Amino acid sequence: MKLQQLLSYTRKAVDEYHMIEEGDHIAVGISGGKDSLTLLYALHGLKRFYPARFELSAVTVDLGYEGCDFTPVADLCREMDVPYQIVKTDIARILFEDRKENRPCSLCAKMRKGALNEAVKKMGCNKVAYAHHKDDIIETMLLSLIYEGRFYSFSPRTYLDRMDLTVIRPMMFVDEMDVIGFQNKYQLPVVKSRCPVDGHTKRQYAKELLRKLNQENPGAKNRMFTAILNGNIPGWP
Repeated sequence: MKLQQLLSYTRKAVDEYHMIEEGDHIAVGISGGKDSLTLLYALHGLKRFYPARFELSAVTVDLGYEGCDFTPVADLCREMDVPYQIVKTDIARILFEDRKENRPCSLCAKMRKGALNEAVKKMGCNKVAYAHHKDDIIETMLLSLIYEGRFYSFSPRTYLDRMDLTVIRPMMFVDEMDVIGFQNKYQLPVVKSRCPVDGHTKRQYAKELLRKLNQENPGAKNRMFTAILNGNIPGWP
């Protein structure tokens, strides 16, 4: 996927769900993975021509795993002239040494988002952009159906009233395979996850299930995505 196509998908999401307004200060949450780095490229490119002017910053929540070096990400942000902050935490130690969690994902996500949102507010941002793509949205729906018994997926735009902060997901129309293609084409400085349960989660199961369903029933993934868009899910704009 070329940058032009990425910008087209991003503009579509931003326009259809009114994600960006004049004067916004948007923080990109960067984990170091391919998705968040692609989102950084997308919003940096959009900023050059989007009619509503906005500021862009980037934040990484360092979970505290040994061997995670975010220097390449900092170098990329410097090249883009995007302010970048790394928030140091002890989340990894708390999860795996103090609490010895067998299923850490839910608590990890809660703590990581809390640290991210707090940092974003201190930077003076009113919006934070998450790098969830089309596959993430469908996988979340599958997880909700299987484990919660409800038809649900996270919203393209969510206002957090306790934080006075709006979460946006500008890559909602981008397929994961396109993100992988973008990563390879532009040689993104991906920081490999050091989490010991990476690749062994319920979300990984949903990812593999979605891949299998789409292989056996060509077009199933896009039909599921259409069902989500038309599903009148509570909380969706």
